[in-house]
Amino acid sequence: MKNKIDVNKVLKNASIKSEDERSLGLFDLSILGIGAMIGTGILVLTGIVAATTAGPAIIFSFLVAAVASSLIGLCYSELSTSIPNSGSAYIYAWVTIGQVMAFFAGWTLLGVYITTTATVANGWTGYVHSFLAEFGVHLPKAFLAAPSAGGIMNLPAIIMILFITLVLTKGTSESKLLNNILVIIKLTVIFLFIIVSVKHIRPTYWHPFFPYGGSGIMVGASTVFFTFLGFDALATSAEDAKNVQHNLPRAIIISLVVSTALYVAVSLVMTGVVPYKDLNVAEAMAFVLLAKGHTLTAQIVSAGAILGIMAVVLAFVYAGANITMSMSRGGFLPKQLAHLNSKSHSPNRALWLNGLLAAILAGFMDMRNLALIANVGSLAVFSLISLAVILLRKQQPDLPRPFKVPFGNVLPILSIIVCVVLMLNITLPAWISYFIWLGIGVLFYLGYSVRHIDIDQEHAGEAE
Repeated sequence: MKNKIDVNKVLKNASIKSEDERSLGLFDLSILGIGAMIGTGILVLTGIVAATTAGPAIIFSFLVAAVASSLIGLCYSELSTSIPNSGSAYIYAWVTIGQVMAFFAGWTLLGVYITTTATVANGWTGYVHSFLAEFGVHLPKAFLAAPSAGGIMNLPAIIMILFITLVLTKGTSESKLLNNILVIIKLTVIFLFIIVSVKHIRPTYWHPFFPYGGSGIMVGASTVFFTFLGFDALATSAEDAKNVQHNLPRAIIISLVVSTALYVAVSLVMTGVVPYKDLNVAEAMAFVLLAKGHTLTAQIVSAGAILGIMAVVLAFVYAGANITMSMSRGGFLPKQLAHLNSKSHSPNRALWLNGLLAAILAGFMDMRNLALIANVGSLAVFSLISLAVILLRKQQPDLPRPFKVPFGNVLPILSIIVCVVLMLNITLPAWISYFIWLGIGVLFYLGYSVRHIDIDQEHAGEAE
């Protein structure tokens, strides 16, 4: 088709950085993926979903989401090693389907990353407030909530997002060190929670194990699924990854295995220590520890959560900026956003755009409805990723594939089916939020993108 982009041009753009300029090894990539996946899902959603949707059977919600993620992760591995470009689903759609689908794939990812960043930052403020209150420090309520919640602004969320964005503008070498430290702290407090709490498990709390039935498990799986969005955050790092054909698929698998194991372990411990109906709180880990008298450990876990959630924000601002940069190369967004800083080799303009938008949303907007974009958007993108594997095999049979999903097209088709099933279990408000975002995208595409699309991608990625 005329409006598809030549895969050779995409591969050329992906080679802008030399191997020496790439700074993310296997450990860094794995930590980036784990940091993106292990965040609000384990620190916030685990308790809430157990209490309201799945009960102790939340472990099956996570396992269903993990099986789906495994299928999608294999598809990501094939595409990201065949076309190592930071555009992720946007560029895969442009290569296999065309520019309209490419735009909406990229637009969806931008919506997912920006709103998820803002939502995570809102949850972070809650942890900060609770943690400081334990020491008698009470921040003014007017600066802890958006106007719609009775405040002036959510100032801590704004400051945190802008700080993380500033760190990212210093380059991946500097920001990866901070990310690695934050994720290691987060993993440490999770293990601390498990070790301290496991002795308090009462198996009677696991009965009934399926209080909401099979439908509760599936609704729970749909709710927690977006926590596995770390796959895409990894895919967008392709141009910063060393030995990308080997390290990226390994990092995807490692991050999935570690994240799933931790989700299941924490879910079992939480629902075994206190009745699942009592877990409908944002700070579930701290709540469980306090219920058993572990005040100091609860404070340590809360402090670790504050630092750990920052790693999620770092991963998502980074990924959103890479999507922005890639879309700008193709003219869907202004070309200036694709420029790399001459010193840090990072897309600073794209970083600040994503960081500022997320900070504004986190500080001044009601995130309850906007956050729903992530649920539908992530599943829609993952379905597209699986379809792209099938189409690219047919259209580019001779394209080198360092990693290939086994069993032909069976697993990609199964991945699509699983995503569709999960989408059918998503609430109507989530769909409405997503379609509103797509409607805004239609206006932007018709008003700007369609007149600026550059299929030759000239001057892509030049330094400022």
